[in-house]
Amino acid sequence: MTTKRLLLTFTSAAATFAVVAGCSGGAVPPPASTSPSPVEALPHSGAPKVERPLPASVLSGDPCQEALTSDQLKEIFGTTTQGKRDDTSGLGPDCHWNNTNTGAAVDVNYVTQTRQGLSGVYQNTKPQVSLWKELSPIQGFPAAAHSSESPDSMHVFCQVSTGIRDDLSFDTSLTLSTANVGKVNPCDIAAQVADMVVTNLRQKAGA
Repeated sequence: MTTKRLLLTFTSAAATFAVVAGCSGGAVPPPASTSPSPVEALPHSGAPKVERPLPASVLSGDPCQEALTSDQLKEIFGTTTQGKRDDTSGLGPDCHWNNTNTGAAVDVNYVTQTRQGLSGVYQNTKPQVSLWKELSPIQGFPAAAHSSESPDSMHVFCQVSTGIRDDLSFDTSLTLSTANVGKVNPCDIAAQVADMVVTNLRQKAGA
């Protein structure tokens, strides 16, 4: 997927990006199984192969410091905001950003502990969610959008899982600001944020 300009330039500056409110009701639970079968090769369960993987070291840092730059966060939220580490047991390092005034929030989780990459998402998450959509590759890396929100609800949450290696991925979760609910598809915005993260990971790798 080519990088897109962020769409959120509505009438109020506070609605500039409207993102993920952490892990709200649409959040997907951690995979039920995190241990690969000793004979099960990656990828599996229908997950696409990562043709040009990044080195594993790109996910070795602190997502609060490396996943998104200050300028990107300002573009997302319309103001500066500090990230808070909120690591997910069994998955890996996690950082959460939010704007309490607008309800917008973003969460980036480096999924380093399962060693299953997108295969774990296809195997464990896909069967549980009400929304699942394979996306066009993000800068060449396979990705899928998903949410467990009710199909009849006003969609405010979406999570995008992006594979950077067959055994490593990261999740970008997004909840729209109150002003953008019903105006913007949260999966589109989550994909744009994932694109930002990929840009930064590639830069770290020198790719």
